[in-house]
This record gives sequence, structure tokens and C-alpha cells, in this order.
Amino acid sequence: MFIPIQMPRFVWPSPGVADAHRDLCINQAVVFIEDAIQYRSINHRMDSTSLALYRWHYSRICQGVLSFTIFLILSLAFIETPSSLTVTSDVRYRQAPWEPPCGLTESVEALCFLVFIADVSMKSYLIGWREFLKNRWLLAYIVALVVSLTDWTVSLSFGCRETLRVRRLVRPFFLLQNSSMMKKTLKCIRRTLPEMASVALLLFVHLCLFTMLGMLLFMREKDDRKDQERRLYFQNFPESLTSLLVLLTTANNPDVMIPAYSKNRAYSIFFIVFTVIGSLFLMNLLTAIIYNQFRGYLMGLDGVTPRPLPAPRVHRSQGGLGCLVEIEAEGGTGGCFPGPLWMVCAFLESIQSSLFRRRLGIRAAFEVLCSLEGAEIHPLVVGVKPETFLQVIQKVKMSLYCKEAIIQTVGSHAGGLMSADQFQSVFEELDKDAIKEHPPRPAYPSTVLQRAQSVFGHRYFDYLGNFVAFGNIVSICVFLVIDADKLPSERDDFILGVLNCFFILYYVLEMLLKVFALGLKGYVSFFSNIFDGILTVILLVLEISTLAVYRFPHPGWKPEMLGLLSLWDMSRLVNMFIVFRFLRIIPNMKLMSLVAGTLLDLVRNMRAFAGILVVVYYVFAIVGIGLFQGAIESPPGNSSLVYANGTAPCGTFEQLEYWPNNFDDFAAALVTLWDVMVVNNWQVFLDVYTRYSSPWSKLYFVAWWLVSSIVWMNLFVALILENFIHKWDRRGQQQPVPGSCQAPYQVTVELMFRDVLEEPTEEELVAKLIQHPHLHLCR
Repeated sequence: MFIPIQMPRFVWPSPGVADAHRDLCINQAVVFIEDAIQYRSINHRMDSTSLALYRWHYSRICQGVLSFTIFLILSLAFIETPSSLTVTSDVRYRQAPWEPPCGLTESVEALCFLVFIADVSMKSYLIGWREFLKNRWLLAYIVALVVSLTDWTVSLSFGCRETLRVRRLVRPFFLLQNSSMMKKTLKCIRRTLPEMASVALLLFVHLCLFTMLGMLLFMREKDDRKDQERRLYFQNFPESLTSLLVLLTTANNPDVMIPAYSKNRAYSIFFIVFTVIGSLFLMNLLTAIIYNQFRGYLMGLDGVTPRPLPAPRVHRSQGGLGCLVEIEAEGGTGGCFPGPLWMVCAFLESIQSSLFRRRLGIRAAFEVLCSLEGAEIHPLVVGVKPETFLQVIQKVKMSLYCKEAIIQTVGSHAGGLMSADQFQSVFEELDKDAIKEHPPRPAYPSTVLQRAQSVFGHRYFDYLGNFVAFGNIVSICVFLVIDADKLPSERDDFILGVLNCFFILYYVLEMLLKVFALGLKGYVSFFSNIFDGILTVILLVLEISTLAVYRFPHPGWKPEMLGLLSLWDMSRLVNMFIVFRFLRIIPNMKLMSLVAGTLLDLVRNMRAFAGILVVVYYVFAIVGIGLFQGAIESPPGNSSLVYANGTAPCGTFEQLEYWPNNFDDFAAALVTLWDVMVVNNWQVFLDVYTRYSSPWSKLYFVAWWLVSSIVWMNLFVALILENFIHKWDRRGQQQPVPGSCQAPYQVTVELMFRDVLEEPTEEELVAKLIQHPHLHLCR
């Protein structure tokens, strides 16, 4: 049921005022629709000047400048003292780096701060003072700027010689606050902490219990040969706890077990039981908890704040195979969804909030256009003329496919005014992803040409190209193996030169025949053809250049080296890219297509998770530089001779020559943190920084292991699982749009779960619009 918004009595405006009012209403409707498309909040100023500033602020240029500014201020860490501008980070060979003069990087920072100040000022003005005080992120934005400017002033006052720069720790916040998906992920992490803390506490109890058991098992003995387990791994409580913590990651397995196992085979039971309980059960339980919590948000859309759902009811399905979660709304049931209640509610919260924001933005656009029609027809008129709607939609920034589909839907309207339900239904095209259609093939009048077109446009012709490419790769690999131990002067490249001439000629012929069969537009409409075409042109240019310099292949043909690589070597390297031709057959194989689609979606959805990883890496690298800069010093004398004499124990930092792994500059710190995150030999870093710095340094590395390997890596696993499950569940859901002129579409997540989601009621939408702090409709 449509509920009109009650407004004060309407007064007919003068013609000039009416034109201004019409332009304002149209611009308001345009902004509301763009907010609905991007799932943005509509609580911002609605006067003409503010609308122009709002659209300009969210334009690609402004957002691109802001993104570049964030990238620039984060990149300063590579140049600032300690500078990373050296060839190597190895403390034995590293030269003195170039240090920027005082004021150089500070000037770049000042420009970045000006952009951030303009950004926060614009956002604060557009949403108004009341909304600004409710927005914690904007308040934190201002605090971060104040802290950064204060520290920047202190830095200049000390002539850039201060040892601690607080603003370097604040910089990742600018990246964080600019991404709504990253904010949502942090909110999920906060909600996940109680469940993670319970498992972490159980894990800590498990470690402490087995640490005490290990110290009791491996007591000190008189015979030093039987006391190796205690001396190496269980000497005291901290050392024992560290040894078992590393064993939890299997980094020191079976090294930690060998001394005791050599003494008595029964000691292996202790280490096996510890590993089974800790690594197989508790660690995987953490993965399951993180996946369950984040499942609903990985599928959600960017910029969405979860909104509470109605209370769900759980029904046990027949056969005990699971449960059906029934989302019950006022006056009816929204739908049923299979799966655990907690996972489903988390999943639906994000999409439900997305739906509400979209419906609210579209309804707001309908209301302002209704006020416009009331001014031109009658104050009591409720509806929107299709002509007015088309005028608005032409100014909206949206995908061309959606705009054409919406215009076509409105054009088929039977006439009269569009109601609120009709206005909402038009924008259902936003929930459909268009499937790219390829241009029609050229029509040839000759029967011979038509048959040739059918042959060269068939998929079997692609299979032939893949087979030839495979032969090309095999030939290159064979000759690389044969010539691996030969000097360039000893090689005879005659046979390989002839083979490459043949393969390149085939690639050129294949490209021309495909252009003939598909047409130029049809050929470039396939990404694989574009890739093959570029490779073919590069190969042809290199081959012609090689033949021009070294002539045609002949027995004893040995193209000499010119610089780093000869033209012939460059041609062989480019040939290796032909392996990507096999990617074209993936869509024809269902399971491989599913896996490949998961990988592609993973790359598209990695922005938020990559941003979180950048923030975490940045903060820990800055903290690591502050704690451990200069801790690792170059060994005296010829270290190689010292190691040969056996003074460095096997498996230590010195014996393994891990000297490039340090915290002496930002780039080296990032690589060191990466090596620790992989947890292969990470006990080496625990040991060396305990000896060179302090035993408390273990807390830093354990904290990094928890954040990176436990939390973030599990987030990455959850993202892969969610994309794969989503791809698996939506197979075959491509549907044709009714009508001969529209392309087939693939349903989005919102459309898939439309039967489950609760449509916002008229009362909810109207109440929310009435609470709008800046919207005043004139009807």
C-alpha cells in the first residue's frame, strides 16, 4: 500500500522559481539514484550547490586523486630515514643509503595532508553537523590528521632528527577509512573476537599443559648425551613454551622430537598427541570460526552497514540432514534458506541492508519527482511521468547495459504516471549482470567462403591451435634441457630456429583465418584472441628482426649475444607465453571453468583484503623498525671461514646466512615479516632476535604470527571457499531476459536471495525519509 508523505500546503511558484525548482528536483533524483546504485547513505545536503559538490567529490577524478594521495603518503616509508634505496639489505654488503634532506618528504606529506583536510571538510559539510557527530570514522579522521600535523610540526622543529615518528603509524588509517568494505571487515573481526578468544584460550591451555608435561618428561640427567632434548628445547618454561608453539605450526617438526625419539621411541607419542590436538583440531577450529563469521560479509556489497533482521525460526528438516532457517517478517514469511542459523543470519544481514539502502534511495528519488509532478499538474498528484523519468535517467552515472535496459522498460510503459511500485520495479535491472554478447559473424555470399568460415570459426580449430602451441612449448623445453650445460658458443640453434619459424608462421595464419571467420569486431570481442594477437605480432616482429640480423637458420647457426639477451633468446622467452593459449579451453570444461572463475572472482574481491594486509604489514613494519633497527650487525672477518670451522650451530641465523632479513629499513622489514608469516623456519627469527635484542622480542613475532598467519590467512581461505561455493551454487542460473532485444543476464547475489530477503515496507521507507535531515519535499 502506498503511503504519501504529508507536507505543508503547496503554493504555486512563479515561472522562474518553477524552472529552478524543476532543475533541483531532477538533480536530487539523479543523486538519490546514484546513491542507490552504489549503496550509499542518502543523509546528505540536498541544495543545488551541495549536490554539485557531492557528485564532484564522488567523481572518478576526485576519488582517483584521493587514492593516489593515500598511495603516495604510504610510499614515503621507502624513502624516509631509514631509507630503502639500496641494492641489497644484507648487512654484510649493504652500502650507506641515500638519505633525503630535511623537508623533502615533509613537503610531500604537507600536500597529502591538504588533500585529506579537503576530503574530511567536504564530507563533514555534505552530511551536516548532526550527522558528523554521529560518524565515528569522520571523528577519528580528524583526530588522525591532528596527530599527524602535530608530529609533523615536531619533526621540523627537531630538524628531522627525531627517532620516533608517530604519524607513520597513523598513515594506514587513511587507507582504512577510505574503504567501506575494509571497515565492514574490521567490524566482523570485532564480532569474531569472542569466539576466537575462546579457542585461543583453549589453545593456550593446551600449550601450557604440554609444556609442563614436557618439562616433567625431559628432566635433567647426569649423562649429557641423554640430556639433549632438555638442553635444546625444554631448558626452562619460556624455551619449552616457544618450542611447542613453533611445533604447533610444524616448522620445527621433526627436529624437536629427534633427540628424545633417539633415546626412546615412546617419546614420539607425546609430540604426536600434541600435534594432533593443536594443529589438526584447535587450529582448524579457528579457521572454521573465522569462515563462519565472515561468510555473510564476503558476499555483501561494498559500503553496506548491517541492519538487524526479524527474528528467524529454525525448523529441522526431515531426515536430519540440516535445518531450514525461516526469516519471518510482519504479516508473512520471507523465505527459507538451508544451513546453520548463525551463518545464514550473518549472510543475510549484509544483503538485507543492501536492499534497504537501494530501496530507500529509489523511493527518495520517486518522492522528489512526485513533488515535481505536483507542481506542474496538481498538488495531490502522486506519480512520475515517464518523460521526466527518462530525463533523470539520462543524467545518472551507471553502466550502459543497465541504462539501456531501464530506458527500454520505461519506454514500454502503457502511459500515464508511474506509481511507486512501478518506479521500484524498473530498477530491478540493477540486480542483473549482463552477459557479454559477441558481434555477429560476417556474411559471405560465396558457398566456399561460408564453408571456410564455418571451419575456421569452429572450436576444433581452437583445439588445433592449442595442440600446436603445446608442440611449440615442448620443443623449447627439450632444447633448453639439451643446451642447459652448453656455452652459447657450443650451441647449434638450427633445428630450433626452423621450428620457431614454422610456429610463428602458423600463429600469423591462425590469427588471419580467425579474423576472416569472426570478423575484426568479433575477433577482438574475445579476450583470448586479443592476447593471442598481441603475442603473434610481438613474435613476428622479433622473428623478422632476428632474420634481418642473423639471416635464415642454417647448420651451425649461433646468434651471438647482444647485451643481456639476444633477439633469439627474447623470441624464445615470448614463446613461453603461448602456454596461456590453453586457458581458452577452460570454459568448455565445467570443473576447470568453476575453479578458474573462482580465481578470477578472488582477484576482483581482493581489494579489501589486500588493503587490510597492507595496513597490518605497514604497522608491524614500522613497529619492527622502531624495536629492532640495527639489532643485526655484520659479522666480523670472513664469515664463510668461521662457519666452515663449525663455530655457528647448524640451523641458526648465522649458519643459514639470513643476514638480509632484518628491520634496518622499511623494505627489509616487509620481507622479514613475509618470511615469518610463511612460518617456515620462523623459529630462527625468534632465536636470533632473542639473542641480539631481548627475550621479550618473541612477543612481537608471536603477535605477528597470530595476526597474519591465523587471522588474515584464514580470511583468505574463507574468501576462496565463499567464492567457490557461490560459483558452485549459481551454476546454470543464466536466464534470458523476456523480449527479443535484450541480452541474457546472470543473476546477482541480491536476485538469488530475493525470496529470502524481507522487502522494506512503505512505513519503514516513509519513516526513514521523514527523518532525513536535509530533505524537504514541496507537496
